[in-house]
Amino acid sequence: MSIIDRFRLTGKKAIVTGAAQGIGHHVAIALAEAGADVALFDLNEATETQAAIRALGRDAFCIRMSVADEAAVEAAYAEVDARFGGVDILFNNAGICICTEAETMTLEQWRKVVDVDLTAQFLMARAAGQRMIKAGKGGAIVSTASMSGHIVNVPQPQCAYNAAKAGLIHLTKSLATEWARYNIRVNCISPGYMATPLSIDVPRERMENWFFFAPMKRMGLPEELQGAVVYLASEAASYTTGADIIIDGGYSCV
Repeated sequence: MSIIDRFRLTGKKAIVTGAAQGIGHHVAIALAEAGADVALFDLNEATETQAAIRALGRDAFCIRMSVADEAAVEAAYAEVDARFGGVDILFNNAGICICTEAETMTLEQWRKVVDVDLTAQFLMARAAGQRMIKAGKGGAIVSTASMSGHIVNVPQPQCAYNAAKAGLIHLTKSLATEWARYNIRVNCISPGYMATPLSIDVPRERMENWFFFAPMKRMGLPEELQGAVVYLASEAASYTTGADIIIDGGYSCV
C-alpha cells in the first residue's frame, strides 16, 4: 500500500461533533474528501456542512443534540447505527469557553464548561469505543483539546476551560492505554488561537496581546488542522496512539 493510500478513508464511517461551524465544519469536509461518510452532531443544524460533503459524493446527515446529555448521545449513536451500521472514526470536537475570574465564577458556570469540554468527550468516546470493541475492527478517536491544556492563557481568565482541556489530554492517554488491545487508537490535537466563531467577538487589544506572544504573529485557520486529524484517523497513524499534537504556531514554545 502506498503512503497516499494509507491516508485514504474510503468506506469509513465518521462522526464529527460541533460540526455546524468552525473546526468541526472544516474537519468534517476533510474526512469526506479523504473518502469517509460523516454523521454531523451539533446543537444547531449543520446543513452547510452536510451540503458540502454531499457535493463531494459522500453521505452525510445531521443530528441536533447536546453532547453533554447522556440520553441524547445514546439516541444519536443509535441513529448512526441504523444509517451507517457502525462507526470507524470519531472526531470529538464540541467545546465551549467561559472567561470569568475564578473568584467570581459560579459553580453552574464551572460545571457547564467541564460538562461540555470533558464529560461530554468521555460520553462520546465511550459510546464509540463500545461499538468499535463489539465490531472487532478497531477504530480511531480524535479529540480537540487545546494548548490551554499545557499553558495558562493570558490575559483572559479561563480556569475551567484550561482544567477541562488538561483533563481531556489525560483522558486521551488513559483511553489509548485501555483500548490499545482492541486496535482502537485514541489521540488528540491541541490547537492554539484559531480564527473561528468562538473567537470572533474577542476585543482587538486581547488579540494583539496574543500576537505579541505568538512567534507566527497570527491566529490559525481551521483548515490548518485538517491534515493532522486526517492523519490520526487514517492507517498512516497505525502506530500512533495516546498522542497530543500541538498546533499553535509556536505559541506554547515561548
